Amino acid sequence: MINKIAIVGIGRLGLCFALNLERIGYSIFGIDTNKSYIEQIRLKQLKSNEPLVEEYLKESKNFIATTDLSIIEKENIQFVYLILPTPSTQDGTFSHSFIEDFFNEFKKSVSSKLQRHLIIGSTVMPGYCDDLANRYNNLTITYNPEFIAQGSIIHDQQHPDQILIGEGNEEATLFLKELYSKMCTSNPAIHLMSRKSAEITKLATNCYLTMKISFANSIGDLARTVGAEEEKILNAIGTDSRIGNKYLKYGFGFGGPCLPRDNQALLAYSNEAHASLPLSEATVQVNIEHLAFQLKELLKQNHDIYYFDSVTYKKDTDILEASQQLELAKLLVENGKKVVIKNSKLIQQEIESLFPSYFIFED
Repeated sequence: MINKIAIVGIGRLGLCFALNLERIGYSIFGIDTNKSYIEQIRLKQLKSNEPLVEEYLKESKNFIATTDLSIIEKENIQFVYLILPTPSTQDGTFSHSFIEDFFNEFKKSVSSKLQRHLIIGSTVMPGYCDDLANRYNNLTITYNPEFIAQGSIIHDQQHPDQILIGEGNEEATLFLKELYSKMCTSNPAIHLMSRKSAEITKLATNCYLTMKISFANSIGDLARTVGAEEEKILNAIGTDSRIGNKYLKYGFGFGGPCLPRDNQALLAYSNEAHASLPLSEATVQVNIEHLAFQLKELLKQNHDIYYFDSVTYKKDTDILEASQQLELAKLLVENGKKVVIKNSKLIQQEIESLFPSYFIFED
């Protein structure tokens, strides 16, 4: 039985995955380049807004955090997860620079004597894992992304709807099936396919969610314009089993660190492949128009002061990236209104650094 796993990249997602695996009996070696962050984890003093992280970290017994990549060699670790950032570029594609940096160091630090299986959990451009496999034929490359939401990562990893595996070889697939059978308390569908198919599936899933959110907001905007009941309309639509109520609510546009960039990446990939994704293009435009509609509706109310309970992209998170709430608050100020924001001190400081003297803050 394989009991040692290395996870390279133990940021928010990677750390949750590491802690979940440690709790089901694996010895986990978490590797990251951030020395002060690693020290906080090592001392079990890390503060996190992600539910259960602090609790699981304090209870962990077989979790070693380090900056030393050569520990893979020292511990004879056969299975290595990569959960590294893939930031978006100006053209909408993902940069794989962090993964490339890892492979450059990996070649220096780890010998090729032991058969090693590298499992990519990062969101990447379609075709990238095949490219890695062609360049590093002494390694197996498997693609295994996760479908989680910020603010419930540990729960979502334990209760997934599906497991997506872009297969590298049979041994890695069997290992992943065993791992998820232990970790998941749900009974997820397991989808086995080529690496490229899995890469497209990951992006397309999030693209569909953005379309569903935009559709709901479009219908809601129409209902409000003509004096109809947006919540009752959307609830009735979602009751149809072919559609479902998840993500079919009226509210702010989609934002955050995943949905907007995945939609842009699939658009960029389809353009490169000379294929057409007009629905994804329309989804982006709808999100822009919905924000304009919300601003117009709020300005009609003509308040002197507007109050926001939170401007993170989703309530109960600390993430401001692509937040439609924050953008709406900013636009109100730029239209001469005062805006009061109620968020934690830490988030307030981040907002103030982004938009100095824009807002009034309350705890």
